Amino acid sequence: MNSSHGRFGGHLAARLRALPRAGAGPVPPVLVLVAHGSRDPRALRTVAALAHRVRALRPGLDVRLGHIELNEPLLADTLAELGDRPAVLVPLLLGHGHHVKHDIPTAAAAARARVRVAPPLGPHPLLADTLHARLAEAGWTDGTDVPDGSRAVVLAAAGSRDPDSAADTDRAARLLAGRLGVPVVPAYASAAAPTVPDAVRALTARGYARVAVAAYFTAPGRFATECAAAAPWIASAPLGAHPAVARLVLHRHDRALAAPALPAAPALTRA
Repeated sequence: MNSSHGRFGGHLAARLRALPRAGAGPVPPVLVLVAHGSRDPRALRTVAALAHRVRALRPGLDVRLGHIELNEPLLADTLAELGDRPAVLVPLLLGHGHHVKHDIPTAAAAARARVRVAPPLGPHPLLADTLHARLAEAGWTDGTDVPDGSRAVVLAAAGSRDPDSAADTDRAARLLAGRLGVPVVPAYASAAAPTVPDAVRALTARGYARVAVAAYFTAPGRFATECAAAAPWIASAPLGAHPAVARLVLHRHDRALAAPALPAAPALTRA
């Protein structure tokens, strides 16, 4: 078979997968997990593991990945492969920054399918539970063996110039503080202040002997690695494919299904 026949066969197979089966009822929406993308190969493995966990929680649900940048499949390619199948996009992002407000809605509006867009994952109590679990894996304990007032946490986030994103991170810090019973200070890897090292120094200067860094990142990457290196005591792993994150994905998906769908793109745009 020559290369042109191979390409044609691949396109045909993708189109056939997007078609409903004969005699079937309404086609259920596809859940598309929208990841940022990273040059760190662990990031792709992490979001793929999260997709697998979501499928295990909801057998029969078609779960796919789409990346904003840096990794394949890109979101636009995932949506193109769906053809006219409806979709629910769940951003694996933690606040209302530029990607959530602009990039993802733009991709959704250009899709052939009717698309609903869920809010980002954060902030949410399930993420506070996940952060607590990741800190416990790193050595955090909730017992009475640690003197009161000696511990604090820096919640390390990616950072954004959008004030709504900072407000979301502040709320996530308050949720985690309520979960742990210690001060939690939000800090950032880029684009916002304070930085994680500055927050660590400020807490140390105020007399906190043990300052932990909680990684408020969906998956491993450069920012998460740099923030962990600034921890004077323990640093947690990113949220990853924790079961609570998978449950939150399905919660966002289910809530989005109750929202109005964006109209399908007009025929001229499709062409």
